[in-house]
Amino acid sequence: MTGSADLPVPLPSLSDLVVERVGFGIFVLDRNMNVLMWNRFMQDHSGFAPEAVIGRPVFDMFPELPRAWLARKVESVFQLGSFAFSSWEQRPWLFRFDHDRPITGGVDHMQQDCTFMPLMHGREVIAVCVTISDVTHVSIMQREREEAVEKLREFADRDGLTGIANRRFFEARLTDEFTRWQRYGGDLSMLLFDLDHFKLINDQFGHVAGDTVLRVVAQRVSDMVRKQDVFGRFGGEEFALLLPCTPLGDAMGVAEKIRRSIADTPIEVQGVAVCVTASVGGAAARVGVPDYEAVVNEADEALYRAKREGRNRSVALG
Repeated sequence: MTGSADLPVPLPSLSDLVVERVGFGIFVLDRNMNVLMWNRFMQDHSGFAPEAVIGRPVFDMFPELPRAWLARKVESVFQLGSFAFSSWEQRPWLFRFDHDRPITGGVDHMQQDCTFMPLMHGREVIAVCVTISDVTHVSIMQREREEAVEKLREFADRDGLTGIANRRFFEARLTDEFTRWQRYGGDLSMLLFDLDHFKLINDQFGHVAGDTVLRVVAQRVSDMVRKQDVFGRFGGEEFALLLPCTPLGDAMGVAEKIRRSIADTPIEVQGVAVCVTASVGGAAARVGVPDYEAVVNEADEALYRAKREGRNRSVALG
């Protein structure tokens, strides 16, 4: 008589082996959200073996799941009999699994794409198969790419020496603000200023020292402007400040603060205190001014009037 030990052990089917070994999560839910299947990926990442999960409502084992969202998603597959999908960009994860990427990637949990597939018996949906794909690497790469593009865009908008807006970006913002002013009215002013006798500083101390002066001036003015203002370098030693929602009188008050912040405190260059002054011209959008270039031209004319009148002063035009 042959003992039970001699009975052949049934081999798993190829489909069972594939489901167990694939590198993504697979689990199956019935209409009551009970778990009918739970593969090795889900076991390894959740810490729950199939026998602990199968036959129980998925929300009992994982109360942190987005209950309303997941129930709607599964029910829509039962009703429509069609696939559904969720990207990590819409919902970063379904299950809060750990990932195996470096912590420097800026991602706390495994980023997941989810597919919801109807399992049919004839024309009836009898269960929904959900797959979980680990796309953490893809999400990190995309975030890094977006950050790189954003930095490139920021560098393209910034003056390389001072770090403030360059002329291209300033004029783009001025165009936008002038269009807004034409549509809604209100106040819009701008200031142009440059450093008096800047060539003498370069000639006496060298261009490296001149660059130091430009950076210090840019920092002083940056510390004074509001968040909604746009401060940029127009070229050489000339700067521009756009002041949305600001009447010209108030703008000239800002001009005086800028002028004094530059003139009252010498800038140390190579151990020497260099006195620096600035001339400021102001102008504002008003009825009869056809475009933003006219505002720039009026501010420029006011600036040169300030220089003709002796420099280290503020002059308004308009």
